[in-house]
Amino acid sequence: MRRENLTLLALLLPAGAFFAAFFLLPLARLFLVGASGKGGFANYATIITDRNHFASLLATLALAAATTIVTLIISGIAGVFLQRNKFRGNAALVAMLTLPLAFPGVVIGFMVIVLAGRQGLIGDISQALTGEKIVFAYSMAGLFMGYVYFSIPRTILTVMATAEKLDPRLEEAARSLGASPWRVTRDVIIPGLKPAFISTGAICFATAMGAFGTAFTLATRINVLPMVIYTEFTLEANIAAAAALSFVLGAVTWIVLAVARTAAGGTVAAAG
Repeated sequence: MRRENLTLLALLLPAGAFFAAFFLLPLARLFLVGASGKGGFANYATIITDRNHFASLLATLALAAATTIVTLIISGIAGVFLQRNKFRGNAALVAMLTLPLAFPGVVIGFMVIVLAGRQGLIGDISQALTGEKIVFAYSMAGLFMGYVYFSIPRTILTVMATAEKLDPRLEEAARSLGASPWRVTRDVIIPGLKPAFISTGAICFATAMGAFGTAFTLATRINVLPMVIYTEFTLEANIAAAAALSFVLGAVTWIVLAVARTAAGGTVAAAG
């Protein structure tokens, strides 16, 4: 074996050992635990056959999709604007928009409660104006608000970096040919931002699929898959079902990331 191959093998061995010890082995163990118990491998089918599990899967997918769409719209508009318009306080505004990256899910859930809970600001204002208190912190609407809040920082910085690389001459050429601002946005800016939208959208979707802290804080009338897994594991002591649902959740998330990585040319990073 040539010296270069030996050197490459020596460099790859630690990475391979780490990957096997902290990813492959735990994943294989999780898969086997999910197939244990009375149900065996049929535990994996409960995601479809069990009404509660299937409803939670659909709710989680819908919530993750809605979070991704709204986050990309907000981050796309704000990211391009902040990148192209430098004004006093621009850096401070960007810092504020990215601040939620430092907050754990429990803190974000508590912020949603302070804003839209029973004693929240929205409830106090609505009661003063209409006589009725609006409370939605403990529902899917509250969870959606929290997810959008912590998803924006994960997308806006990538959008800004991509917007900086857009060639302004393409937009000038489109305008010189009579294109309206909407057509310039649709035919030039959005296609230029497409790789950023795909990659950050995939990470946003994957994060919303598996986020637990915010859902746990707000979980009064919320039926999403991470909460179902928690319930199966802690309250029902059904470890096999919890493991099977966890494996399915991870598989769905991995598929989304893999598809997005292919579509975006390998720019999708792993979701944290």
